Amino acid sequence: MSTSSSAPADRRTFVRTALDLGDAVLRPWSRADAGSEALLDALVTAAADPAIALWNPMAAADRDAAGAWVEARDGGWERGTAASFAIVDAIDGTLLGCVNLRWVDRADGLAMIGYWLLPTARGRGLATRGVAAVTSWGFATADARRIEIAHAVGNEASCRVADRCGYLPEGVLRESFRFGDGEYHDEHLHARLAGDPEPEKP
Repeated sequence: MSTSSSAPADRRTFVRTALDLGDAVLRPWSRADAGSEALLDALVTAAADPAIALWNPMAAADRDAAGAWVEARDGGWERGTAASFAIVDAIDGTLLGCVNLRWVDRADGLAMIGYWLLPTARGRGLATRGVAAVTSWGFATADARRIEIAHAVGNEASCRVADRCGYLPEGVLRESFRFGDGEYHDEHLHARLAGDPEPEKP
């Protein structure tokens, strides 16, 4: 699935890699994307979507802000601290969504994964397939020990993605995160360990 086989000297460093889903590709965000008006406009559209604005608020209200958002994703790759993938259409490169894997405690091998899809990309299983691919990649290439998903209790779509990707439910984090509505919400915590069996392919 990976188009890059080079192993990092520090196993807990994310190395830029593309992951092929067939109808879509997960590729690292890069500073070059800040020069694409089409991508920047797609990010502005994503930030304005009610579901994304509520559950995954992002500072991309205009092209300048979207460009800064892209550069921040690129910076995570440069430091090896976060692996942020643009989900793009395999044929025309249209932006479909994003999957982000970041270290919570790098020394301990603890990471967290998050994701969003543009409205036009929903209903195709892309979030599930993207999270599954990045999860397997994180365990295999970055020596992650444990990867967590924390989502608002009201975000049922995210809960389904976690379940389908083999992230077991571990409990409720009370009023643990302030979401896009400015309110603190309870979150469901899910997690996978490197030694857990792979779920059936979504």
